[in-house]
Amino acid sequence: MVASAFSPDTLRQTLKQDFGYDQFRSGQEAVIEQVLQGRDVFVLMPTGGGKSLCYQLPALLQDGVTVVISPLIALMQDQVMGLQNNGIPATFLNSTLSSGEQRGREQALLRGAYKLLYLAPERLVQEETWPWIERLQQRQGITRWVVDEAHCISEWGHDFRPEYRQLDQVRQRLPQIPVTALTATATDRVRADIVRQLALRDPFQYVASFNRPNLYYGVRSKQGRRSQQEVIQLVRAVESGATIIYCSSRAEVERLAQVLNQEQIPALPYHAGLAPEVREDHQTRFIRDQVQVMVATVAFGMGINKPDVRLVIHYDLPKTMEGYYQESGRAGRDGLPAQCLLFYSPGDRGKIEYMIAQKSDPQEQRIARQQLRQMGDYASSHLCRRRLILSYFSEEWIAETCDNCDNCLHPVELEDRTVEAQKFLSCIARSGQRFGMKHIIDVLRGSSNQRIQQLGHDRLSTYGIGKDLSSKAWQSLGRALLQQEMIMESQDGYPVLSLTEKSIQVLKGELHVQVPQLDPTPLSTPEVSLKRALVSEPDQDLFQHLRSLRRTLADQRSVPPFMIFSDRTLTEMAQQKPQTSEQFARLNGVGSRKLAQFGEIFLKAICEYLGERTPQIAVVPSEEQPTDDSSRQDPSSPASIPTPNPPATPSPQPQITSTSSRLGSSYLHTLELYQQGLTVDQIAQQRQLSPKTIHGHLAALLAEDRGVDLDQLVPPVRQRQIFKAIFTLNSYESLSSIREQLGEEYSYEEIRLVRAALFQQP
Repeated sequence: MVASAFSPDTLRQTLKQDFGYDQFRSGQEAVIEQVLQGRDVFVLMPTGGGKSLCYQLPALLQDGVTVVISPLIALMQDQVMGLQNNGIPATFLNSTLSSGEQRGREQALLRGAYKLLYLAPERLVQEETWPWIERLQQRQGITRWVVDEAHCISEWGHDFRPEYRQLDQVRQRLPQIPVTALTATATDRVRADIVRQLALRDPFQYVASFNRPNLYYGVRSKQGRRSQQEVIQLVRAVESGATIIYCSSRAEVERLAQVLNQEQIPALPYHAGLAPEVREDHQTRFIRDQVQVMVATVAFGMGINKPDVRLVIHYDLPKTMEGYYQESGRAGRDGLPAQCLLFYSPGDRGKIEYMIAQKSDPQEQRIARQQLRQMGDYASSHLCRRRLILSYFSEEWIAETCDNCDNCLHPVELEDRTVEAQKFLSCIARSGQRFGMKHIIDVLRGSSNQRIQQLGHDRLSTYGIGKDLSSKAWQSLGRALLQQEMIMESQDGYPVLSLTEKSIQVLKGELHVQVPQLDPTPLSTPEVSLKRALVSEPDQDLFQHLRSLRRTLADQRSVPPFMIFSDRTLTEMAQQKPQTSEQFARLNGVGSRKLAQFGEIFLKAICEYLGERTPQIAVVPSEEQPTDDSSRQDPSSPASIPTPNPPATPSPQPQITSTSSRLGSSYLHTLELYQQGLTVDQIAQQRQLSPKTIHGHLAALLAEDRGVDLDQLVPPVRQRQIFKAIFTLNSYESLSSIREQLGEEYSYEEIRLVRAALFQQP
């Protein structure tokens, strides 16, 4: 094992500078230390728990390229866009790229332009990919393989993908490279399968709590048009943030989206029946807050990095608990309060049973039916929803109540059914603990079917002792016993029931069984208020003002608003009302790059809103890079590669000039031609001016942030060298001194352009 050369202080400095966080979340630092020591690592953290940081931060500190295997194009693009927005050199290779773009990015990777590469598993397992992979290993070195959404490798997982089974190639072909496996949802069986399939060697395993305390869980009775009206009311009650509504079929998606739009609630559909460009457009509009409601099948959402989803509704029963946990977990990724509601009708199970019956593999059918039973038991239970979710993932919930689910806030009336439970348990014992619930109920109710007679179970002492209850009532009791761990079901896909330690206590009369009414009235629908303001009433207007400003900035840069700042950061701004750059830098989510990019803008907005004087702002310079969607950037050049640890800020600090334009019509004419795509020489020729004059115009436009892309004028690699020279000299004023430091291969024009972008000093 290689000892890590990075101190805790170095890790925390990188965390704040590059990601904007003051402290690690639970488990992150321990995982990062093991990654830096070169160990294989398995990480299970819930959605929003910070899995990505566990490989992204080490990638900045180590030589070579970290290769991330990611299953969805949308997931790759979101990750890369977020990283580039933080100044971190990352790229992806997938089917959205032309052959020229592909070659450009591959060459840039071989030159060492990027620290992180995202690849689809389908691409990695292609034989023609490996010669280039081996060249990358020889030229730059592959620091680590990262398998994201690793549950896809297991047939016991909720989103099994056959191509993931072939990822053992990374261990076979390049066995010396360590591997990290990441997932948000995995039972004990799935975790063991991941470790085995990826051939992880003595991996460091970190399994975080599955508890998401900020999420409210609730189940509502599904009753046709009445439920549609409930959905409308729920969506309207969301004061800020987004809503995702999951439906099981394309037709239901289209129907519900149409209902919402008819009610003047803008909503977009998303399902596999839409053209790819339509799906991409709808997802982009949702991510960028151009519409707040997405109605979708489960084809939408894996890895979608939108932190401000305040409500997730499942309008139909999910097929598995893993799927439900991950889909509902897309709510509240920023740690702020959010709601997860499931509309349940027993008839939904019949639809899923039909789809399961279409599977050709009997083993797949057994697994799917068991998973469906577990999901149905959750939906119909009277127990704490949080306890049920955690129990499914083998995590114990100790508290008596979670105070954040419908069953804890609105408990149902229970009745003592100890005698009936003893009959049920005794029948399981006397039949040899080898049968499922249906068979046990048939014996209790004295069924005369052929199987019972063949097995001789009509001669058991428990035969016919339960005729006083209906099959439905016995099923309700059986589910309650399962949920209270008084019986257990086999985990191999067969619904075989067996006894537990609690069973013995019940049979001895030492433990009483309390369950809801066995012939219940229809599931009630408790009122749940979604009007949970993220900030208090006095700060609400400022919070909304800052959200509007964030949206404007995001639209200008063609990025999702949360990539400017998250709701959590805006909440802190509204509550703390920072007045100086030092105070602003202490906010959660504000690193050196975000401070340099947006500190002045938001500080001025806060001061103007409060009616106070404009603060003295000392902005730490930071390298700029374009923040529009990485899929539209020119991949043939290393797109805005930052210096991981920029030099100390020069002194004296440059004063930021006013953003009000003082530029004349000649400058604006140059801007107009530039925005039409003309080069400097073409603009100079058309305007009959010298290229030097046009460079001067562009520098002034850069200084006023008028939409000029520095990367199109000065290659990012050269930008870095100019940046370093400025800070080495501790001066930004003397162009000649900077050029002398750099050498004659650098022109005064490009130095001036970089200085203008950094210091707003043309």
